[in-house]
Amino acid sequence: MQYKELNNGIKMPQLGLGVFQIPQNETKETVINAIKAGYRAIDTARAYGNEKETGEGINEAISNGLVKREDLFLTTKVIFNEYGYEATKNAIEDSLNQLNQDYIDLYLIHQPYGDIYGSYKALVEAKNEGKIKSLGISNFYPAKFVEFMREVKLRNWPKPVINQIEYNPLTQQKVASDFIPKFDVQMEAWAPLAQGRNNIFKNELLSNIGKNHNKSVAQVILRWIMQNDIVTVVKSTNPKRLEENIDIFDFELTNKEMEQINSLDTNKPSMDHQNPEFTDDFYDMIYGL
Repeated sequence: MQYKELNNGIKMPQLGLGVFQIPQNETKETVINAIKAGYRAIDTARAYGNEKETGEGINEAISNGLVKREDLFLTTKVIFNEYGYEATKNAIEDSLNQLNQDYIDLYLIHQPYGDIYGSYKALVEAKNEGKIKSLGISNFYPAKFVEFMREVKLRNWPKPVINQIEYNPLTQQKVASDFIPKFDVQMEAWAPLAQGRNNIFKNELLSNIGKNHNKSVAQVILRWIMQNDIVTVVKSTNPKRLEENIDIFDFELTNKEMEQINSLDTNKPSMDHQNPEFTDDFYDMIYGL
């Protein structure tokens, strides 16, 4: 496993398991299987509804001697309708209880809306109390990201270590990719395999590159992300697929292959947080407005 050192000196596995859309009754076993396969980063969220089962998988793996708690890097995220200082303080306590952990390695603000500064204040306090090791944000598009970084500096708060955004060969977020590192923040990719959109697993270019290395399309994509110095989490409930997705550290893409994959960008995210219609629909979904 490769690690990336974050701006607070903590090292984070570059590849982890994401449990988004994994049913509750499959989450615990998936987490255990992932740890057996070598994953050391686990990513969940309040919105996913499986914090409890994620924690159960982690704790069973620890009790079975597969890992020690300090070997793992656990991420969760506060949901939009729990934003604000008091609500986020309560959310952090509930996350700790649901996960059954003494601390959380990384806690993210999940969306760039609402009282994000009240929430971040609560995260900063929880960090000072040892309940959270690192702070981060998610889905902050470039202008909002820059605003947030400036506000954090003005308030003398520790800056986030991560901005987790959609990133894959079809959605390369090139403006964000330029701006995030300039602030010494690690970029993290969600939906690294584009959630299978646009028939990506049968893409001719990616398939041919895979044949060059005796690797699958998924492995090629994940390797491309690694070589772009980006952290990512990938989802699968299939034990063989879990093993395949992490088997990406024994080959390297050429500069030409990297450039070819770069050419696949459509600049069309599946969740466009700068689109007013998406924002309007998002508020409807969360609050039923």
